[in-house]
Formats: sequence, structure tokens, C-alpha cells
Amino acid sequence: MTASRWRTELRDVCELVLAPSIAAVLPWRWAFALMRQVLPHTPWYRSAADAAWREFEARPAHALLPATPAERNAIGAAWRAQRQLVSWVDHADHYLARSRGDAWMRDHLRVQGQWPQPGQAALLLTFHWGAGMWGLRHAAAQGLEPRALVASTEGEPFRGRAVLGWYAKARTATVRRALRCDPLDVTGSLRPAIKTLRAGGQVLAAIDVPADQAASAEAIRVLSMPAAVPRALHRLAVEQKVPVYVYLTGFNAATGERTLHIHALGVYEDASVLVRDVFAHLERAICQDSAAWHFWGEAPRFFRQTEPG
Repeated sequence: MTASRWRTELRDVCELVLAPSIAAVLPWRWAFALMRQVLPHTPWYRSAADAAWREFEARPAHALLPATPAERNAIGAAWRAQRQLVSWVDHADHYLARSRGDAWMRDHLRVQGQWPQPGQAALLLTFHWGAGMWGLRHAAAQGLEPRALVASTEGEPFRGRAVLGWYAKARTATVRRALRCDPLDVTGSLRPAIKTLRAGGQVLAAIDVPADQAASAEAIRVLSMPAAVPRALHRLAVEQKVPVYVYLTGFNAATGERTLHIHALGVYEDASVLVRDVFAHLERAICQDSAAWHFWGEAPRFFRQTEPG
């Protein structure tokens, strides 16, 4: 094994195992308070936070942080520290979900809005924003059986990274455990999703994946920037005439208290209108906490260089 490979594996051990597993050992408020103070002084998640800040600062989205050039460095340091904290909480939830029951969720999660009734077919959409594990757990606790669309744990991102591969598989298993049902494989077609909806089930997905991973894309604007987003699930919701819900799971950066906001959008007749309404929620979430969006590092694949036609 090369020195570079050793460094990568060691970093993954620290960021994916050692640092986040602290949440399973200490009471949550203690773990959160400790890591909130410690993380800015560690290299954990720093390279990803630096890359995310560069993408954020290079785009018109930086207007979300009005500042003179002299203030930019201080604001950038705070933004990157918040990005490190978001990464830690997101990974910590894998260990929390394995070690804490629904009583923990009732104590720490503040919920606004309502899920569909059990047995009601619905599309449950969210984004790679905040830390979403407890949104899954809460949906299952309310009697829903959401079938999640999960990313592959094979391929180029995992090549030469044994710890990352193990963690991805373990996290997918945690998602399955949180939802109390198996995920859906729709790599070949959407037939499994159609079957689930027709049986009165729910299909759950993080919808802000780069459009180059999708067979069809919709051109929209997000944060005043042209973007391309997948439209297949939106089209499915229109064709199957099922209601759409958007939910966001975040946390209070000062206290660590978790938040879940559920928005019922209803049934749509136009997929393009639905796409715009869904992504308006992502835009508002980024305006609320821009560092909480995990895909700034993927921004070149998400945002377009030309205006939507």
C-alpha cells in the first residue's frame, strides 16, 4: 500500500469512524458541544469544507453573505467551520441511529408539518442538505413504509478506499434499518417505484443529484443561477397522480437540536411546475444555511454554464 493510500485510509478512519462515533458514546448535547468547539482546530472534513467554500464563493450565491472584501476571510472561516460541523453531524447520525431508539428522537427532534397517512401513495422528496437520518426514522415511526432510492456503493468513488466502501455499505444498511424496509433499485427502470406507488406505498429520494446521473433533466434556476436537475420522479408523480411531499431535516447550530420540516405540495398535472416548486424549497434551505448543502463540491455538475432554454 502506498503512502498516499495510507493517508487516505487514515483520514477516512478519522472522519467516518472515530470522530462521528463519539456521538454514540457521549450524551448528544455533550458530544455536539465538544465537536462544535474542537472541529475548527482539526483537519477533519477540512479539505471538503475548503473545496465547498471555493465553489460557493466563486458563484453568484456568495451574495447570500454580503460582505466587503476585508470581511470575506472571517466569513469564510465561519462558513467552513459550519460546513465541518454539518459533515460531522451527518456522519454521527449513522452511529446515533444504531445506538439510540425512538425515545431519543422524541426528545431531540422538533417536527413541523405532517406526513401522508399510512397506506397513502406518495412521493417523499428531500435534498442533500443538513442531516437527514432522523427524517427517515420519523417517517417510519409514523407508520409509513417509504422505499428509498439509494446511491450505489460500488464504482470509481470507492476504488482504493476500503474504509469508505465499508462505511457506505454500513450506512445503506442503517438507512434500511431506519425505514424498516428495503431500498429500491431503479437503475434499470422506474418500474419498482411504480409498483410501490400503485400498492399504496411511498417512494423516498434525495432529488438534487447532478443531472448527468439522470436520463432526463429539467432546466431551472436555483439561487438565480441556471441549473439542470433530474425530472423522472417528478414526471412519475404526475403520471401516477400521487401527492408530493418535500421534507428537510436540519439542526440548530448552537444547540444541536434537530428539526424536521414537512411540506405537503399535493398532486400536480405539470412535471415542470412540480420541479420548480420542489427546488424552491432547496433554494430557501440554502438561503437559510448555505453551508448545510452537501453538494457545493458537485456544483460544476449541478449548475449550468448557460441559461435554461
